[in-house]
Amino acid sequence: MAKLPTEFPDFGLTLHQRRQAVRGHYWEWPGMDGEHGEIWCYSDRFSYRRGETVTLHVSSTASSFSIAIVRDGGIETKMFEKAGIAARWQDTPDQCSVLGCGWDASFEFRVGDDWPSGAYRVTLTADGRDGKPVRCHHLFIVTPQPGKKRGRVLQVAATGTWLAYNTWGGSNHYEGITGPNRDQYAPMVSTQRPWCRGFTVLPKEVPRVPLEVAVPPKTAPRYPHMEWAFATSHSKKYASSGWASYDSHFFRFAECAGYAVDLASQHELHFSPEILDGYDCVVFVGHDEYWTWEMRNAVDAYVERGGHAARFAGNFMWQTRLEDEGRRQVCYKYRARAEDPVYRGGDVTRATNSWEAPEIGRPGATTFGLNATRGIYAGWGGCAPRGVRGFPVYRPEHWAFAGTGIYYGDLLGADSHVYGYEVDGLDHEIRGGLPYPTPDSGAPDGLEILAVGMAAQVEESADIAFEHQFLGDEDGRFTAETLFGEANDANLDKVKRGNGMIVSFRRGKGEVFHAGSCEWVAGLLRQDAMVERVTRNVLDRYLGKS
Repeated sequence: MAKLPTEFPDFGLTLHQRRQAVRGHYWEWPGMDGEHGEIWCYSDRFSYRRGETVTLHVSSTASSFSIAIVRDGGIETKMFEKAGIAARWQDTPDQCSVLGCGWDASFEFRVGDDWPSGAYRVTLTADGRDGKPVRCHHLFIVTPQPGKKRGRVLQVAATGTWLAYNTWGGSNHYEGITGPNRDQYAPMVSTQRPWCRGFTVLPKEVPRVPLEVAVPPKTAPRYPHMEWAFATSHSKKYASSGWASYDSHFFRFAECAGYAVDLASQHELHFSPEILDGYDCVVFVGHDEYWTWEMRNAVDAYVERGGHAARFAGNFMWQTRLEDEGRRQVCYKYRARAEDPVYRGGDVTRATNSWEAPEIGRPGATTFGLNATRGIYAGWGGCAPRGVRGFPVYRPEHWAFAGTGIYYGDLLGADSHVYGYEVDGLDHEIRGGLPYPTPDSGAPDGLEILAVGMAAQVEESADIAFEHQFLGDEDGRFTAETLFGEANDANLDKVKRGNGMIVSFRRGKGEVFHAGSCEWVAGLLRQDAMVERVTRNVLDRYLGKS
């Protein structure tokens, strides 16, 4: 195992700035770059088919810009470029995160008939006021054509989570400038705004959420990813979501490994569930936290009729609703029982609360085998910061581990830190040295637990003062109240210790494999041979190659 450094990285911040990087609320907004000038853009939709028209809405301090579009796959391929496109500065509403920017259309282009399905990075470049170039980055998805897709994988990008974490304009589902004091997160967020800095493209070797430091004893938690973001003017949430931090790493790995991969957004699952038809294998990766009821219906039906779902992802937590033809995502989250209108006369099963809320009656385990509220944090802050880094394996004989040489008790992916950030788990018990779901865990019949690691919902230490903690016990108390009705200490004690798992099970004519960690893609990014082999084993089995 690689030896970790004992010092936190230094990004040139003072102690006050480090605290502000973690506890402060900062975001991207029009005019933030002042005298230097700037350019921003968004597209009218997340995704398009061949032959459809992409409309870009651009606001720029320059009078013209150039555009370059690259397909971001195993090989980067330039697909389109043009210079001398007219631009102007466009006024933006204060609450653009909620309402959308409302900018006029600036440029349109047609998706070529020969453009393969995948992610397309858009780079706009203009002249800054100081003579230096200014740029912005955007991304859209080209979805596959209808028809049978034997031998192809469909990757579904976690666009609901991208939307939830997008900081552009000041508000997302975590922090915000809404409410009477302009200090509340937004229960509604719009697709009609730019992506925040770091969601589309990132430098190599930027910090991920899990710590790559051997934390000395009695050390107050540090959060290098947020310190880097603050120091470099990137979004505070760049490491929590987005194409650049998560989805891209699987897509590139799969294409480089010889798999034929198509890409779709979660909006396709919601509005066009037939997109799954004809695929033997559908994949979900990274931080995949926000889903609608309809998206789950699409996956459940697909598996029942013989499909194979592989989820290399963590934190299956929140139900959302889509409004305004998908241009607005709704999730009241922690305030759902007090503010979500469905609690006052609507269909409460569609409440935008945790999937494990009893009134919703549809725990995440019924779709993917694991629950978010029984997992959560590992490997960062004060939640198992010196933890296992990889999945402790209990059933090495399982087909997923074939060819790895792994043994009972070994750690899968420890060198590349695949176990971390946020993980999903189950209530379980150990019998004869093997884990089994408890009868009331909600696990599907026949589910096998292949690996289990420890996690926590509370930063808890006898030596570290509460004011030095970022996560604290807020999420733990929310889970306690959601599951047991009150957020008291007794109920907190029932939920504050969690776990993360790898599981597999059959449903109907199909099968599900779930490695429940946001950081599985770190093993692909860092070319961890064992993680790559397990990934191939799952894909090959589900594509009928093994």
